[in-house]
Amino acid sequence: MTTRRSFLKHTGAAALSTLLLPKLSRAALLNASKYGSDIGIQLYTLTDQMVADPQGTLKKVAAIGFKELESAGSSKGSYYGYTPKELKAITKDLGLNWRSNHVGGAPFDMSKMEAMIKKNLGGDDAKAKQMMERFKYIGSMPTLKNDYQRLVDEAAEGGLSYLVCASIPVETLDQMKEAVEIFNKTGEAAKKAGLQFAYHNHATEFDMIEGHRPFDYILSNTDKDLVKMELDLGWATKAGQDPAVLFKLHPGRFPLWHAKDMDKVNKAPAEVGTGIVDFKNAFDHAKDSGMKYFFVEQDQAPEPLQNVTNSYNYLKKLLA
Repeated sequence: MTTRRSFLKHTGAAALSTLLLPKLSRAALLNASKYGSDIGIQLYTLTDQMVADPQGTLKKVAAIGFKELESAGSSKGSYYGYTPKELKAITKDLGLNWRSNHVGGAPFDMSKMEAMIKKNLGGDDAKAKQMMERFKYIGSMPTLKNDYQRLVDEAAEGGLSYLVCASIPVETLDQMKEAVEIFNKTGEAAKKAGLQFAYHNHATEFDMIEGHRPFDYILSNTDKDLVKMELDLGWATKAGQDPAVLFKLHPGRFPLWHAKDMDKVNKAPAEVGTGIVDFKNAFDHAKDSGMKYFFVEQDQAPEPLQNVTNSYNYLKKLLA
């Protein structure tokens, strides 16, 4: 039984320990314990490694310290040659939490896709062509437009929490309207399957098209409970956006983030902490965003395992 004396003893000790804590900002107190040990990775960064040796690569990911996983398509399919159930078992055995999977929104015109990739990579034509060669399988992957129920069912089979649209054409108002229709439909199917649907942005969502920004149009015309956002901090920053402002405009709508940086010269993907993205500012507003998980990503990483290790170490130190 708790006596008055023991109650005072324990509460006094708790109060004293609080006084002895280092002075931390309110944001640090909110985020350090919740996010400091739960850094995630988008496996797209390690596509080649996952295709060559998925289990070995996942062991290396776990050894670095990553805990949360988001998968993406590969030349072996969405699950690196496994079924969703098999991949779930493999990740679980390694102490990893497979949370989310990226899928395409609608079939891409591959020439337009190459132009978009080139733009996102700072106009580097050689890198864009190399990326297209490595990822030409994208043209044959199932998309939400044609196979949304199949993709929802597979995500549910894998025990995932999120199904994310990696990208969708938004170059015209008609394409924006189609995206909204696809997203609302997929969001409803995902909810029925116990999943949350979300959309991942690039920089192009912040361009003005026929009087609309695709980012605003999509968020304003989709059900806020059925369609969430995975904010890519790197692409948003490249487009001149302050993530904290976006969070305040749409509070609680960003359960997922991509922790991506952009280099200071070409604004192309770089190791986290080496470029233009203000990660401290973003994490200081994590509560506003409703963020649950975040994943390190670096498109076209020159030394993928070393690059993501450096990004992990930067975030671990930042959030400690």
